[in-house]
Amino acid sequence: MTDLGKASRSHADALCMIRGTALFLTLLTGVSGLVYQVAWQKLLASLLGSHSEATAAVLALFLGGLSAGYMLFGALSTRVVARGGSPLLVYGAVECAIGALALGFAPMFAGIQALSLALPHASPAVSFALDVGLSALLILPPTMLMGGTIPLLTQGLSRGVADATRFHSAVYAFNTAGAFVGAIAAAFALIPALGLELTIQAMGCVNLGAGLSFVALRRHGLAIVSRDTAEQEVRHPVDGFAVYAVVALLAGFAMMSLQTTLNRLGALALGASPFTFAVVVAIFVLSIAIGSFAVAALPRVRPTWVALSQWALTLLLIVLYPHMENSGFWAYVLHSKIGLDTAVAPYYTAVFLSVFAIALVPLALSGALLPLLFHHLREQAEDLGHTAGRLYAWNTVGSLLGALLGGYLLLFWLDLHHIYRLSVVALAVGSALLTPRVGLARGRVAALSLVGVLGVVAFQPAWRADRLAMGLFRSRISAEEIATEPDVYFTGSERFRRAPVIFATDDPSATVTVTANAVGREIIVNGKSDGQIPNDNMTTGLLGLLPALHSDGCERAFVIGYGTGMTVGELAALECTREIVVAEISRGVVEAAPLFESLNRGALANPKTRLVQSDAYRTLLRDQSRYDVIVSEPSNPWVSGVENLYSIEFLRAARDHLAPGGVYAQWYHVYETNDEALALVLATFREVFGRVAVWNGRDSDLILLGFANTDLEPDIERLGARYDGDGFKRQLSAIGLTSFPRLIAHEVLPPGVVAALSLPPELHTLVHPVLSDVAARGFYRKQTAEVPIGLGRQAAAIGARNALGGRLLSDGLPETRLEYLRASCDLSLSRCATLFAAWLHESPGDPLLRASLARARQNQRLAIALAPRVLEGLAAFYGSDATAGAPPSFELASDLARLYPKYYHHAAPFRAGSLHLAWQRCAETDARCRDRLESMLGQGIRSGPAAYDVSLRP
Repeated sequence: MTDLGKASRSHADALCMIRGTALFLTLLTGVSGLVYQVAWQKLLASLLGSHSEATAAVLALFLGGLSAGYMLFGALSTRVVARGGSPLLVYGAVECAIGALALGFAPMFAGIQALSLALPHASPAVSFALDVGLSALLILPPTMLMGGTIPLLTQGLSRGVADATRFHSAVYAFNTAGAFVGAIAAAFALIPALGLELTIQAMGCVNLGAGLSFVALRRHGLAIVSRDTAEQEVRHPVDGFAVYAVVALLAGFAMMSLQTTLNRLGALALGASPFTFAVVVAIFVLSIAIGSFAVAALPRVRPTWVALSQWALTLLLIVLYPHMENSGFWAYVLHSKIGLDTAVAPYYTAVFLSVFAIALVPLALSGALLPLLFHHLREQAEDLGHTAGRLYAWNTVGSLLGALLGGYLLLFWLDLHHIYRLSVVALAVGSALLTPRVGLARGRVAALSLVGVLGVVAFQPAWRADRLAMGLFRSRISAEEIATEPDVYFTGSERFRRAPVIFATDDPSATVTVTANAVGREIIVNGKSDGQIPNDNMTTGLLGLLPALHSDGCERAFVIGYGTGMTVGELAALECTREIVVAEISRGVVEAAPLFESLNRGALANPKTRLVQSDAYRTLLRDQSRYDVIVSEPSNPWVSGVENLYSIEFLRAARDHLAPGGVYAQWYHVYETNDEALALVLATFREVFGRVAVWNGRDSDLILLGFANTDLEPDIERLGARYDGDGFKRQLSAIGLTSFPRLIAHEVLPPGVVAALSLPPELHTLVHPVLSDVAARGFYRKQTAEVPIGLGRQAAAIGARNALGGRLLSDGLPETRLEYLRASCDLSLSRCATLFAAWLHESPGDPLLRASLARARQNQRLAIALAPRVLEGLAAFYGSDATAGAPPSFELASDLARLYPKYYHHAAPFRAGSLHLAWQRCAETDARCRDRLESMLGQGIRSGPAAYDVSLRP
């Protein structure tokens, strides 16, 4: 081999190494770009709010910056080459700048947030526009820099015109494949583990590393570019570029609108958790990457393929359209097939693979468009980088329009199925424009084809709300019980029994459905029931009446979330209220509100009610008012965006807007969650409110009360007096609490107990939003959380002293005890058994006790819980030794240790030390008891279903 041949071979090897390294780095920057988008959107929710306008604004800023960056760096790449510079050196500097901005994002964001709150706000619209402008200062610089990836690398590392399509497609593919990794990593790992600020900083380090690596490649990059410079200088401007720009714009609009639609369909089929959105985005970007990889791998590209690919995409989307309304059913079937107790990762892996198999071909065709357009234009192109930059800029402008129109504005008038069909029409128009341009067919044929597509799309039926929005993802039925076809299931299955749909709409933030039957009405938001009348009347009524009863006054109230309007109606009906401000984020919920007016005391029509359609956190931050009562009734914390209402920042904003003596109330659902999520909610809540109480609503609903007055002592006489005035007694009776003892029976944790609980140190914040991750994992395992009852010495002492039920029982009136006991039995079998056991220990021969017990045992639900063996065992906890009369054993002590926390009730506390003495008796004869006792003594305070708190020893 000659020296020239060896040099050529060496140069080729070096070029392959450089391009391979560049593509790997491009993948990493794709990861960081998607992670930035997710993290920025979550962080900016604390500035702009988490409503649809804020989401659309952040996405528009991100896409607008990318579009400007594509255009800017496309033009810049030409100048760099013309002046003999290296695009790789420029790109290295660009990546370093992105990394530096990411590392400095946290202090810049804090400064912007402080400036936003300091500036005067003339009106909500002006205030929001101002905050969008401030957000632009944070997002536009790095996103514009991100737009340099494709034009600079296409210009800097393409061997020439013949090689340009292959390498350009590879750059696009690797960058998009990185976005796929970023979508999964952000939702499932990075943000839960690191929080938002650390995640952004970690990605900043990735960009810095990539930038420095590109700088190291700059000499090789100079050599590569120099061979093409002469060629590029003699090319002419692209003929008819406007047509291709319109095609790219329409495709960007269609696919972004389609992604928004599929995100919403995913929420209806799988639940609106952050995991769902991550999986949908991941499927999109991976399929697009595969489409681009396919173009890079083609040995030859024909001009007509670009038009054919778009017609094929259009037709495939038409074929898929009628099946979309059954997406919830098929997700439901998949869940039952792989196991109802499947953890999050296996379940979403199965979802990802299933949907990916269906969506791969159409989305890959979408991903092939830009590389194929670039290939078609490269021979005419003035230069490679500028052409790529312009092409991607117009496509991103289309994506921006898709985010603003298809993802937000059009949903004020249209529903999801309209947006889907509009996306198909946009793609068909683009296909028709391309057809004669690339020589596939004449313009007349293209026009006729377009008319045919428009006719087919126009006559497609609307998606049926009774299938799409019913929230089958909450069901847990085995695969054997499910019909194999959706038509059979929805029309003939006894399992599927829903009241008829009387209202359905898709607004920019949610899909809202109302069902009605002879009994009542239910509002369903994104497939999740957010209130039923009359089933939820106990909880929604107490949410308003309970804090008003505890507060020093109730003239002004602030309610977060309208739902069925029951909470607002109950507050408005109180004689002491003068104004109720309601913050409701969903336009659909507001539109559905009149359907509940006849059932909620005319809440919305009441002149005391003032509705604000906005994000509650943003509203509170900009509100200078003080309220006697603030009520938050959010959906479950696994629902994306809702977790903000559980954050320490939001709770502080609420606390700071309470009047002296005011009370904050928050609804929390212990179903479809886990112990970790509940502990996190309680720990965050008590961090803000020094004095906390926990009450029951209906069944498994909790009401958390936070008091502005931390020195307030429980005063049952004062509550009794308030109960008799201002209409409280009348309204509480209407929701089933027909007496004062029945109300007091709903107390779970008295004031002060939560402060003494042994809870994990982690808190849920806007900067580190861990709750949605923890709660989503509990939801998909269909778990139910257990309230940590508080068995430590301090917690037990506080509970015994402050329990309103204990004070009620201490007055000794038989009718009071009976009312309290009956209400407790309606709420909880364990509390029912404990109260009967306490009574049995105090007065074993009381004829009233015997008569009440006999009557209760006639109820099949209570008979097992009140069996003699159970009550005798519990009564022993009120003695000095729970094992008295039974031979000590490890099994007996272990059983007692499980029963103790399950049945402990602060209104009738067990005798301190009774369980400890049982362990001591066992330890005298059984080494296992001795070891366990020593272990518990070493661990200190513990509580829970399987643990016994040794601090209860005498």
